[in-house]
Amino acid sequence: MSTPQAPNSGTRAATNAATGAPRPPMISTADALATLLAAAQPLAQSETLSTFDALNRVLAVEVVSPLDVPPMNTSAMDGYAVRAADLHQGSRRLPVSQRIPAGHAPQPLAAGTAARIFTGATVPPGADAVVMQEQAEAGDGEVTILHTPKAGEWITAQGADIKKDSVILPVGTRLSPAALGLAASVGCATLTVTRRVKVAVFFTGDELTMPGEPLKPGSIYNSNRFTLTGLLRNLGCDVTDYGIVPDQLDATRATLREAAAQHDLILTSGGVSVGEEDHVRPAVEAEGHIGMWQIAMKPGKPLAFGAVRRGANEAGQAFFIGLPGNPVSSFVTFLLFVRPFLLRLAGVAHVSPRALSLRADFTQTKSDRRNEFLRARVNPAGGLDLFSNQSSAVLTSTVWGDGIIDNPPNHAISAGETVRFIPFTELLY
Repeated sequence: MSTPQAPNSGTRAATNAATGAPRPPMISTADALATLLAAAQPLAQSETLSTFDALNRVLAVEVVSPLDVPPMNTSAMDGYAVRAADLHQGSRRLPVSQRIPAGHAPQPLAAGTAARIFTGATVPPGADAVVMQEQAEAGDGEVTILHTPKAGEWITAQGADIKKDSVILPVGTRLSPAALGLAASVGCATLTVTRRVKVAVFFTGDELTMPGEPLKPGSIYNSNRFTLTGLLRNLGCDVTDYGIVPDQLDATRATLREAAAQHDLILTSGGVSVGEEDHVRPAVEAEGHIGMWQIAMKPGKPLAFGAVRRGANEAGQAFFIGLPGNPVSSFVTFLLFVRPFLLRLAGVAHVSPRALSLRADFTQTKSDRRNEFLRARVNPAGGLDLFSNQSSAVLTSTVWGDGIIDNPPNHAISAGETVRFIPFTELLY
């Protein structure tokens, strides 16, 4: 596992007005993501599963079709299989020589006859067209053809969908229901996939309280625990939730050591600042190494990236990512950074979400020097409405919205302009 390094912004650090100490320069979202993805080498371990059980897993071995699909010429309609030349040269009234349901092997079609055929059935040797039943009149063992077909009409040719020995699912494919169906269509009963990414998650803060418990003065309910574990499970991770760890350096170090032994990534939110009660940062530094980034984004900005050494009998290290504590900041930074990092670890080839160009049906006159990610939703007219309160503490916006607007730094938005919109459907799975 490579050692993560902090990106270089190429700008001078600012100075903290209160302490006079230099602050790390802000880096762009693109630079931060590039650094994370460069460190996230796909896992080498794989396992073979039943195709039934491989939903949302990532292919470790490409799927090559052992056969043509369809494996023979098939009828695309209920109707009659004919020789087109018979209808060009002779009578349009033909005896029906055989009946061919799907799944039955036909006999060769005799010249001057028609075969009753059904959708998906094998076209008999000798036939080169199918006339749909709406263009024929049947009776007394014969059929009158009311249409002059062309050769190949209503026939799905052998291999029209898939050619034998072609790669139908490459390595790095995340297996959707359609992909499982495609694998099954060429007879794949099992698939070889990358093992699940193992993620440990924990939370620090004596003020954190679990729902169902009395809320003491100065306490808050731990919403991030539910949001982050839910996001991790959506991505198919093998999640270990260590819950709320006491605000103590020794307890935090012990949790890090235990988590590093069996996991690929340790994920936290909050507690990585420089306050006296913020023990995550010194704990990670004691057990490994950590880099603190100031990302030029809103909501978000602080993000920690590093690694925790495994014990003497365990090789390597576990990655560490520390997210901001504010609920919306934690949510957005997970979507933009942790999600692609985890997908890349799992071996997914393409991790960038697809964005839409949509019309802004609002005006935002105030711009920000950071890259803003604004919660918005699509209105009935096909434009975007903006949530009224874009604070990083307002979790309501993440449920109300359909996605986020990726607004460049120093850019005010005018009603009617086209903006870049990333739907949550591209970010949550």
